Amino acid sequence: MYKSVVSSSDVSDDFTQKEAIMQQRTARVNPSEETIKIGPLGIRFLLTGDDSNGSVSVFEVLVPVGQKLAAPAHKNDAYEEILYGIEGVLTWTVDGTPIEVGPGQALCIPRGTVHRFDNLGSTDAKQLAVISPAIMGPAYFREAAEVIGVAGGGPPDHAKMMEVFRRHGMTVAAPPATK
Repeated sequence: MYKSVVSSSDVSDDFTQKEAIMQQRTARVNPSEETIKIGPLGIRFLLTGDDSNGSVSVFEVLVPVGQKLAAPAHKNDAYEEILYGIEGVLTWTVDGTPIEVGPGQALCIPRGTVHRFDNLGSTDAKQLAVISPAIMGPAYFREAAEVIGVAGGGPPDHAKMMEVFRRHGMTVAAPPATK
């Protein structure tokens, strides 16, 4: 039987190499800095799954006063969405219940929960969003912006929008039942 012998210098070299890689990955502030416009909404990405080994995407959402989410109410199939209020107030409707999120407040939207948001306040709103795991990233917002932009102010192509949602881990919620 053979025994494997590992010297302390081998372990040290391996550790030093891994440490150097981690330092390279964590040394930059906002490594995925990118702002994407979807109509009047601004999405400013700070971190993506590429920056976090797939654990989180982090971005700011700027919603001008009076704006409503252009996308329909939807569910995140395989990730949580955590919101933290920075400025103004967004009204999130979560499983039919309106919840106001303002500065210093946080809301976790569990996977599978139907949600949407509107800025019903009198000032612009800015919130920090954390997606975990990082299934949704900048590609979703770029693709959604393209489909919405092609519509030229009218309703976006429903089938194309649904395909964008599906590709990025979301399902559009069924419309509420009418009485």
